[in-house]
This record gives sequence, C-alpha cells and structure tokens, in this order.
Amino acid sequence: MRGLAPDLRRLLACDALMLLSLMIGHVAVPWWIVQQGGVRHLALHGVVVAAASVVGMPLLSPLGDRYPKRRLIGLSLACYSASAFAMALLASLGLYRIEWIVALVTVNVLAMGVIWPVSSSLVSELVAPAALPRALNLQQGAQATGRLVGPAVGGALLAAGGTAAALWANCAMLAVAAVFALRLPARPAPAAGQRRDWWGELRAGLRANWAVPLERHWIVVNALSWMFLFPALTMLVPLKVQSLQLSAAWLGGCEAAVALGMIAGSLGLAERLVRALGRYAGRVGAAVLQGLALAMVGFASWPPLLVLGFGLVGLTNSVMAFVGMTHRTLARPADYRARMFAGAAMTAHVAGTLGPMIAAAALARWPVSQVYGAFGLLVGAVSLALAFVPGFKAFMRLEPDEVEGWYERMHPQAFRRG
Repeated sequence: MRGLAPDLRRLLACDALMLLSLMIGHVAVPWWIVQQGGVRHLALHGVVVAAASVVGMPLLSPLGDRYPKRRLIGLSLACYSASAFAMALLASLGLYRIEWIVALVTVNVLAMGVIWPVSSSLVSELVAPAALPRALNLQQGAQATGRLVGPAVGGALLAAGGTAAALWANCAMLAVAAVFALRLPARPAPAAGQRRDWWGELRAGLRANWAVPLERHWIVVNALSWMFLFPALTMLVPLKVQSLQLSAAWLGGCEAAVALGMIAGSLGLAERLVRALGRYAGRVGAAVLQGLALAMVGFASWPPLLVLGFGLVGLTNSVMAFVGMTHRTLARPADYRARMFAGAAMTAHVAGTLGPMIAAAALARWPVSQVYGAFGLLVGAVSLALAFVPGFKAFMRLEPDEVEGWYERMHPQAFRRG
C-alpha cells in the first residue's frame, strides 16, 4: 500500500473490509438457515439473492452517475450495517424467522447493487489513465484478500462462538468499512439540469451497451462464458470434492486457492505476464487458460490438482481484469461508467441463473467429473470467440491515454445527452 495516493488506499481498505464482511455473512447466514430451517429455507434464500441481484443492480445503477459517489457508498454501507445489526440481534435472541432473514438479505443485496458499480467506476476518478491498470489490479487484490480471509474468520467464529458471534463480527467489519468510505474524496455530482429522469438514465446505459458493437459483442461472449463458468465456480465444486471422498478442508482449500491466485496477480505477476504476451494475447490466452484449468479440475482424480487448477483460475482472472476491465472502464464515458458496468453485470447474473439449471440437467445423465470437465472446456471455447470480435485486437493495442473515452469518440450516437 506504500506509495499509493491516500484516497486510493482508503478505497482499497474499504473494499477489502466489505469483502471480508460479505464472506463472513456468506458463511454464517446459510449455516444458520441450514441448522434451523433446512434445505427448503436455504433454497428460498438462494432464489431471493439471485432475483434481487438481477433486478436491483440495473435499477440502482443510475445512482452512480447521478449523485456523489462517497455519499452513495457511505449510505449503502449504513443500510447494510443496519441490516447486519438486525440479523446479529435476531441470532443473539434466538429468533429464527426465514421471512425476516430473507428481507434483511434483500437489503444487503440491494446495498451491494449500489456499491459495486460505484466502487468500480470510482477508481478511474482517483488515478490517471496510465495508472488505472495497476489501480484496478490492486483493487482486485484487496477484494481477493477479503475473499480469502472472510471464510476462515467466519468458520472460526462459528466454531468458537456460534452464529451470533460471526454475525456481530460481520456488523463490526461493515462499520469500519463505512469509516473508510466516509473519508473518500467528495466529487461533485452532475448539475440537476444535466440529469435525465430515472428511467431515461437507465435506458441510456442499456442502450449504450448495445449501441457500441465492441461492447455488445463483449457482453454476449462474457454472458455465454459465465453460463458455464458460474456453476464451475459454485455448485459443482462441492460435488467434485465429494465425488473424490475428500473432507470439507479441501473445499476450503479450493476457495482459498482462487483468492491466492488473484492476490499473486495483483502483486505484479499479472502485469509481468501481460508485458511478456501483450494485451491481446494476454486477455484471450487468460480466458482460454481459465477454461482449461477448470477442465483439469473436472477430470482430475488427484486432489492437489484441484487446488492448482483453482489457483490458475484466480491468476487468469487477475490478468483479465488487468487488461480487459481497465480498457472497458476507460473507454466508457465517465458519466456512463456505473450504468454500463451494471448493465453488463446484469447480463452475467441472468446467465448465471441459467447455468445451474443446465448443470443440474447434465448431472442427471452424466457423472460430475464429465459435466465439470465439459463445462471447463466450454468456458475456454466460448472465451476464444472474443478473439474474433471485429475491432477487438486493435482496441487492445491502444494505450490507456488513447482508450479513454474511445467508445464515445467512435460511436457518439450511442451517448445522446440532453
């Protein structure tokens, strides 16, 4: 963290603490539901989280381009903290009500639906364009650190003090994150006369995603890839571990390996790989390698290959963020970044809801190793399609100062204002 601008340090600390808290909650809340309500209640919880993510993020995304980002992050964290406080209080009092839990979880998901687009676009305002690749990579590393530490802390607290202890820790971490958020720089919001109506702003962001051919194709390829990638990173992992008759420690090891790979990338490995391969080959190669790593996990019968494969998944994800996310963020106009990010994320969430259904249907006919391996190969094959998108190779060759605002320069009709 040394040598970084103070504002960027605060944002990275805020993101790390948010992910740490989020992962503690992801461990504690499902555990509480399983213990008290069983599989039915857990399924209801999963459906509500998915639905709130799909609906909430695009509907709330105009806020990021409409109001000061520090205020939005602070208020969203305050709502999240209040919800976490209520959840911890329920657990302490021994009051289990699935309808209350689902309502509080919905508040959490909607709060994160505001925070993620704002946080991702705020980085570009804190650093110069040339420094954005490293800044985004550091942001991903900070988030990966929280993602790595959170499950371990949550599991230890559950074992030592039960659900209430873990949920109180979740609440405390959110409060500290809010302190860092409130120290972020205050950026002026657009003047009232420059704002569209809410529905107009939402439609403008979605229209811009579709009207820029490169962005449109990128979103489609990512959505098709995510359809197979999401199950390979979630529901198929415990099934694979179980099929090899391994303990839950191996499941934790797989999750930790992803975060460690991302941290290794953020500490300079991703940058060195991109310099050696170039942006175009680095972005396409990382996406294909990610699919091959997941295929290796699927077909593996030797447990250490699982950890190795997930480590590669984390590293390749870091490489893709270093070049792909950076260029897309800079290419979008500053007042469209949050909305366009949310529109792309919504498409991925929709694809993510289809993926588990496809996986479940496949598992009814084939063993998990074949389904998992096939999904990994499909991730690599679909990701390769990005190399054939018109203009993608030339776009990746642009330097950061050249790519800033590139979408609007090339396609001004996609960004009508006034």
